Amino acid sequence: MEKHNLTVVNEFILTGINDRPELQAPLFGLFLIIYVISVVGNLGIIILTKVDSRLQTPMYFFLRHLALTDLGYSTTVGPKMLVNFVADQNTISYYFCATQLAFFLVFIGSELFILSAMSYDRYVAIRNPLLYTIVMSQRVCQLLVAIPYLYCMFVSLLITMKIFTLSFCGYNVIRHFYCDSVPLLSLLCSNTQEIELMILIIAAVDLISSLLVVLVSYLLILVTVLRMNFTEGRRKAFSTCGSHLTVVIVFYGTLIFMYVQPKSSHSSDTDKVASIFYTLIIPMLNPLIYSLRNKEVNYALQRTWYNLCNMFL
Repeated sequence: MEKHNLTVVNEFILTGINDRPELQAPLFGLFLIIYVISVVGNLGIIILTKVDSRLQTPMYFFLRHLALTDLGYSTTVGPKMLVNFVADQNTISYYFCATQLAFFLVFIGSELFILSAMSYDRYVAIRNPLLYTIVMSQRVCQLLVAIPYLYCMFVSLLITMKIFTLSFCGYNVIRHFYCDSVPLLSLLCSNTQEIELMILIIAAVDLISSLLVVLVSYLLILVTVLRMNFTEGRRKAFSTCGSHLTVVIVFYGTLIFMYVQPKSSHSSDTDKVASIFYTLIIPMLNPLIYSLRNKEVNYALQRTWYNLCNMFL
């Protein structure tokens, strides 16, 4: 269909992950398992860090919000993607598409800044352990998550409104499994240079600023650890940062690959693989990484399970 055909678009068709009929059932089963693990894991982290008195520290406050953002953007994408595996036609309404894009941008952006806040929290804990609870007060922690949420809500509304107030050409096939900004831009009839530049600048600034906080924090952590005179202190410091550093490398690496590249370099298949990784795989891995590598979380889980068993037996 020609680009100048300004047919009103009421719904979009998502091409999905794969169009081969014989793969739909196995893929549905696989991603259902991944999504269920993600929901159970992240909900578990949220509940555990809320109810266990020994996890009422800044570190676990940020971990709770990391789990919340993981749960948020995986749920924004996951259920609709699963429905499309079994539906006759993979359609999504115009307003649902806009809503999905808006919520996705809020949660994915917030996770960037929560990860950077967590790195600063680790630096303070290692650099000034005696002043840790004073520096990372409840008010400071609340501000470090509230400001990113508010900022990401503003950016999300700005980008979503910019895209959905422009004219679509009538061709309504989105070559993706959810409504993301990049595939939506290719369906617009209007000149998209301004919105493309805006998205690129916002994505680059958000990635660079949050990553800079992470890199500076870990550089200062490394300097502090190298100045320690005892091996046990170094081992404890590295074990404290290990889980967070693993999550940071995986998450930032995927996003940089996905968004900070020229439009000409984008491939539909590679974008889908990267999107699957950070919308479904990473939210599933994060609770596993923190629970498997964190003794306090494991002990809290055991205590909660023991208390529940005593309650019902």
